Amino acid sequence: MPELPEVEVSRQGISPYLVGVTVKSIEVRTPKLRWEIPYDLKKLEGQVIRHITRRAKYLLLATDVGTAIVHLGMSGSLRVLDAPMAPGKHDHVDLFMSNGRVLRYNDPRRFGAWLWCDKGQEHAVLANLGPEPLSDEFTAEYMIERAKQKRVAIKQFIMDNKIVVGVGNIYANESLFTSHILPYRETGSLSAAEWHTLVQEIKTVLEHSIQQGGTTLKDFAQADGKPGYFAQELRVYGKAGQPCPECGAEIAEQKIGQRNTFFCRICQH
Repeated sequence: MPELPEVEVSRQGISPYLVGVTVKSIEVRTPKLRWEIPYDLKKLEGQVIRHITRRAKYLLLATDVGTAIVHLGMSGSLRVLDAPMAPGKHDHVDLFMSNGRVLRYNDPRRFGAWLWCDKGQEHAVLANLGPEPLSDEFTAEYMIERAKQKRVAIKQFIMDNKIVVGVGNIYANESLFTSHILPYRETGSLSAAEWHTLVQEIKTVLEHSIQQGGTTLKDFAQADGKPGYFAQELRVYGKAGQPCPECGAEIAEQKIGQRNTFFCRICQH
C-alpha cells in the first residue's frame, strides 16, 4: 500500500498543477470507498486550492471554505491529466480544474477515502495523531517517554499512529534493520543510544525514499506516471530466504502484529 513517502511524492507531484487553481466541478462515480463520500465535498466547486499538505498518509487540499481530505488506501493513486478523458473502471473521483486539467483518483480496491472538513473544524480521522516522523517533535527523548511501561514489540510501537505517524510496514522493517534492532524486542529493552539510532534511521530511510520517488509496489505509480525507485534499494522487506546484504545469513520472516516482518538474526539484536 502507499506509505508516507508515496503519499508525499504524490503531494509533490500534483501540487504544481493544482495550487492556485480553481475547482470548476467534481465528479464522484463511486459513492462509497472506505467510507461514504460526503455530499459536502461539492463545496470544493468554485474554490481555489490554496495549498496541498500532508498529515500522516492523508493529503489535505485546502480552500477558503474547508479542506478535502484524501487517503490512497491500499491501492489508490492520483494522476493529473492534461485534459478530460474517458474514465476507466476504477477511476472513482475527478476534479475538473479551471486550467483544463483533471485530478483523477483511481483505486481498484476501494479502501481509500475522500472526506470533507469545514474551515475551522478538525476531522476525526486527523485527531489523536502522533508527530510527523520528519518533524523536530519526533525525537529519541519523546519516544523514550512514550515507551515508558510499554511491553509491546518495538515494530508495533513505531507503527502506531498515536505514537508517530506514517512509519508503515516497509519502512519499519528497513529502519529496524539499519538500526540493528530486532523487531520483536520489547520497547522497554531499548537503551537510550538505541532509541537515538532508531529515530535517526527512521528519518534517514523516509527522507531517502522520498528523494528516490517512493517505493514501487504493484499498485502504485507517481502522479506523473513514473514509478518510484526506492524498491530497488530495499534491504530486507520482502526478501525472506535471501542472503542478508550485510552478513550473508538468511533473511528471516515472521508475523508481528499480524504484519509480515523481515529481519536478520545475526545483524539485528
